[in-house]
Amino acid sequence: MPYFTSPVDGTRLHYADYGPADGPVVVFANSAYFGTEMWEFQMLPLAEEGHRCLALDRRGHGRSDDVWGGYDLDTLADDLHGLLDHLDLDEVTLVGHSVGSAEIVRCLTRHGTGRVARAALVAGIAPGLARSADNPDGVDPAVMRTANEALRRDRAAFYESGVGAFFALDRPGNDVSPAYVRHAVDQALVSTARAANAVVAMVAEVNVAPEMPKLDLPVLVVHGTHDTSAPLSVTGRRSAALLPGSILKVYDDAGHGLHITHAERLTADLREFITSPRT
Repeated sequence: MPYFTSPVDGTRLHYADYGPADGPVVVFANSAYFGTEMWEFQMLPLAEEGHRCLALDRRGHGRSDDVWGGYDLDTLADDLHGLLDHLDLDEVTLVGHSVGSAEIVRCLTRHGTGRVARAALVAGIAPGLARSADNPDGVDPAVMRTANEALRRDRAAFYESGVGAFFALDRPGNDVSPAYVRHAVDQALVSTARAANAVVAMVAEVNVAPEMPKLDLPVLVVHGTHDTSAPLSVTGRRSAALLPGSILKVYDDAGHGLHITHAERLTADLREFITSPRT
């Protein structure tokens, strides 16, 4: 089982490595709570087609070490870049879901694009969720605090109560079996209480809007119209507007969990993006 140590503090971090070692490289950055398993419907087909697909378990998530510190965005971004350095990867496509989108932006602004050819932000929280002077339509910080308190009080109930909205199960075509819904909750519970609470607290502070116009590489932004975790107008559309030359793809009726409900479409869009010439 592959591991490497964080360049920041030596935390042992797990990563999945699928496909041929000499294939075009795609590195996935996970959502909060989830480990590398969340990308099964993207990593498996792309690896079978000849891509080298890697995904990092964030500290305190999946099979990475349960540690107290390092849940600030800079450290998480450094962990991600540490994987690229550890494996000496080049011409990488970075793909981030939710919190992973902010980690990618910060990784690129801290470490540059020397190893990275392109990036995809999938149901991202970037540029930031919280309402502020430069984000007047953002989420009320009081609402975010209430959600965080519910997470601290009962993580299992928090995930259980939110999974329907996560997959937008009330929208047409979003058919997820009860077994898979249960599986998603179980996956989220693998993240530790410390990691879950610390990452959610960090999310309330994220504002990478000033960094995004500095990114000089192709970026694909994928977002759902019914994403209640990261509303399209607050995140996906703002990201596309801030990223020069980016491509925005909006999925009708999709929620935050579009990597499952719209798995084939997302995989096809990633495939097209990954193989497109860099201009």
